[in-house]
Amino acid sequence: MDIDQFREYCLAKKGVTEDFPFDEMTLCVRVMAKIFAITGLDAERFTVNLKCDPDYALELREQYPEVQPGWHMNKKHWNTVEFDGALSGHTLRHLIDHSYEQAVKTLKKADREALEKS
Repeated sequence: MDIDQFREYCLAKKGVTEDFPFDEMTLCVRVMAKIFAITGLDAERFTVNLKCDPDYALELREQYPEVQPGWHMNKKHWNTVEFDGALSGHTLRHLIDHSYEQAVKTLKKADREALEKS
């Protein structure tokens, strides 16, 4: 999965937007203003920081060398995932979906309800 496929997949989800709040090279993908994915557009390797359930994060790190503790993030709740070909597209989509769901769970009730209606 390349950056264009990643963006297309994320932006197809309900309530998703993207922005550059830190600088012009750090892309944040949000659901209803909650970040669920961050990537650097100027990095040598295409990696994405994705939210993750803490227990599942540990399991993924043990199972896949391409999944590491979140770089510059809370390592309990974030993984840095290499998107450069070693993990299947199915696995990458699953990790994106899980991250999106983790962010949705933290939304205020009114925002979750608005998201469901959209």
